[in-house]
Amino acid sequence: MAMLSFDLRSLESHAARVDTELSADDPIWEEGDPRPVGAIRVTGRLSSAGGGRFYFSGRIDGTAEASCRRCLEDVQARVGEDIHLLLVEPGADEADEPDVYLIDVREHTLDLRPAIREEWLLAVPPFLLCQESCRGLCPSCGVNRNLTECSCTPAVDPRWSALSPHRD
Repeated sequence: MAMLSFDLRSLESHAARVDTELSADDPIWEEGDPRPVGAIRVTGRLSSAGGGRFYFSGRIDGTAEASCRRCLEDVQARVGEDIHLLLVEPGADEADEPDVYLIDVREHTLDLRPAIREEWLLAVPPFLLCQESCRGLCPSCGVNRNLTECSCTPAVDPRWSALSPHRD
């Protein structure tokens, strides 16, 4: 496992410098997650903010792979994001805020992987295109119109015909 797990007692006395990777095959990833191609580089500083609160300020960098939203071909995109995390014990004043991550103090360690996974999911663009001019799939025959032409005539919903400039 990547070195993204930290001893809570040592964090109380001094900050930890983070410069490691989260592997693409780490068990933290769930079915359907936009997985990184290779590892995600995680850099930054993790420190105690007092009262069972910890603060991570850093960056994640990696490459995501997904399907083009128009033609469904695999496409890769660089992902780089500055991140700032507040990690608290359950019951802390900030525990119910949306951008706060809970830690299990009974474990005596702080595992950054769940928070890094969440930040990755937020950073990956939701709609990737293989190219800006992607022509997508033909809605009639399904052919990839970037690779070949088809002889299908575009389907027109008759409800839109009143807006057509070619009406008789």
